[in-house]
Amino acid sequence: MLSFLDTDIKYLKGVGDKRAQLLDSELDIRTFGDLLYTFPYRYVDTSRFYKISEFSGEMPSVQVLGRFVGFTVEGEGLRQRLKGSFYDGSRFMEVVWFSKVNFFKTAYQPGVAYILFGKPTQFRDIWQMAHPEVSAYDATRPPEGFRGVYTIPDKLRKKGYSTRLLSDLVKNLFNNARIGEVGETLPAEIIDKYSLMPLREALGNIHFPQNPDRLQKARERMKFEELFYLQLHILRYSRERGRRIRGHVLAKIGDYFNTYYSRHIPFELTGAQKRVLREIRNDMRTGRQMNRLLQGDVGSGKTMVAFMTMLMAADNGFQSAIMAPTEILASQHFETIRVWGEAIGLRVALLTGNTRAKARREIHEGLQSGDIDIIVGTHALIEDNVQFRNLGLTVIDEQHRFGVAQRAKMWKKSAVAPHVLVMTATPIPRTLAMTVYGDLDVSVIDELPPGRKPVQTWLKFDNARMEVNRLINRELKAGRQVYIVYPLVKENPKLELKSVEQGLERVRGLFPDVKVCMVHGQMKPAEKDYQMEQFVSGSARILVATTVIEVGVNVPNASVMVIENAERFGLSQLHQLRGRVGRGADCSYCILMTRHNIAGDTRKRLSIMTETTDGFLISEADMKMRGPGDMEGTQQSGIAFNLRIANLASDGQILNVARQGAEAVLNAHPELLETPAHGVEQYPGEELALSPESLGLVRTELRTRFSKTYDWSQIS
Repeated sequence: MLSFLDTDIKYLKGVGDKRAQLLDSELDIRTFGDLLYTFPYRYVDTSRFYKISEFSGEMPSVQVLGRFVGFTVEGEGLRQRLKGSFYDGSRFMEVVWFSKVNFFKTAYQPGVAYILFGKPTQFRDIWQMAHPEVSAYDATRPPEGFRGVYTIPDKLRKKGYSTRLLSDLVKNLFNNARIGEVGETLPAEIIDKYSLMPLREALGNIHFPQNPDRLQKARERMKFEELFYLQLHILRYSRERGRRIRGHVLAKIGDYFNTYYSRHIPFELTGAQKRVLREIRNDMRTGRQMNRLLQGDVGSGKTMVAFMTMLMAADNGFQSAIMAPTEILASQHFETIRVWGEAIGLRVALLTGNTRAKARREIHEGLQSGDIDIIVGTHALIEDNVQFRNLGLTVIDEQHRFGVAQRAKMWKKSAVAPHVLVMTATPIPRTLAMTVYGDLDVSVIDELPPGRKPVQTWLKFDNARMEVNRLINRELKAGRQVYIVYPLVKENPKLELKSVEQGLERVRGLFPDVKVCMVHGQMKPAEKDYQMEQFVSGSARILVATTVIEVGVNVPNASVMVIENAERFGLSQLHQLRGRVGRGADCSYCILMTRHNIAGDTRKRLSIMTETTDGFLISEADMKMRGPGDMEGTQQSGIAFNLRIANLASDGQILNVARQGAEAVLNAHPELLETPAHGVEQYPGEELALSPESLGLVRTELRTRFSKTYDWSQIS
């Protein structure tokens, strides 16, 4: 017999075959367990009835007791709507339905007492409720108090499904005689240590809270459980890598590093750069493979840290490779690293898809013979015919632009896995980094080089366009260059957004004496590279583009970034675009252009950009507003985390405690790893020993929750 949680949802009272099909297709609810773990997304107080006379401003959903006086049908065809006049004993309001008119005009009878639950809105001084939940009033039924509100897709709403109906189905689930089969999913030792609510009690209070305090404790319990197992899963990855994968021992700091540092370095390292280099050195001399994520804001000096890490490899007789996502970025890295490397006798080469056949053969030979010390390239580096004599270090820039499996191909270039340093200029909130990149060690360059001027960021509305044009003209006359970014390539009549193609003509008309070039993602690579080169070389003074220039463009002479329809971009993306300017010694400007009638939340979001240039503060704000699933790069990590109730943007404190618990369990039970237990490395920190029963429970939960996750523990 199937377990209670695995029972087909069609066997639940009130469901049946037809409803089961809809619940499956619209809500992914196939079993009793799916329904039990479909949680309300918010809660409302239904302990009282509101009077229409109490409605004011922006109110949440409320319930009203009264009677319908009559109904009228307005409009025709698809524009038909039903209006009901509802009276609560003191005032009237309108109730409106825009679909299923024929159903609703016969569903409710005038003069009968009904409870309406919905969000009141005011239209032409008349209060309305659109598509409220309607239920017959039962004087013998006590008020519900706190009630959960479930997500109901439009297709289900149009078929008469409501949050109350889903709540009633959950009640049927709890009234089922087999509900007692739902077993605990956390070890008793964890529940005791962190004073967590037992599972069945937590599930009951999640769906039907006894009071706000019990609801909070129930939510904390369920969030902790999700994050505990997620962190335990990620820590297993990390420790599996440490046990399975050995790395080259790069213990020597020799002539290359010391000579460059003492005689040739073009600027003094910041304290943050020095700290990160110490962390990297400690990694590479242990005999374990380094797998480190280097975060640093635009202009913080990540490339210099990467180069000095390559010098550590060269001092120990090993080659290095740096892989970039675009030919432009690879070429810029090459020009920089070639100058630095040649000053101390290192040979640096560039390999891209456009490298000529003869040069490609010479590079292949140089890599195999060891004559080339550092290779800079694009995806061309992962081709099978690219072989190294002794690859010791791989640096991957803007790593979220590469798929996990692509990055893994670099491992096959060496008999012993090379050390891996992945870099990103997209600041990642700590809670997200701990999860998405939890199997990597994280270094942060949180300090800009001295003398860098912060970019002045202004929020401007369309009526200030002449002022913006004067600024552009002033900067052009001073010899500077300008970016202008648009959200669309072509005009779309359905969207009131500006496009690159429109913008190109407008900009050429405004600045006829200046060469203007254009770049967007639909162009052929060769044409895109040609247009970019026009701007990089200074031949073109204005670049009109989409967000393809978000990363990998270094033009120190560019001093103005204008972003049209800025309300269409996320904060992290705006921050990346802003990072294209401010790379020289001159004052730079980022102008966020938008229409005047944007929503208050949008204006608040854009205002954050004008208040700070700290990428980490911006990324935290972005995640809180957009959610972690929308953050760039989270789908590239190889770690799957479909959270039902925990929120990485707001549950950082619970995440920290859950990680501590996971570390303590894994410290006490290294047998949870999959490799043989001999030679187990000891990790510092607290240990939490589990009983055999609890250990078995943890194994079962890990297997159930992550059985479909590929083992990425051997992939950087």
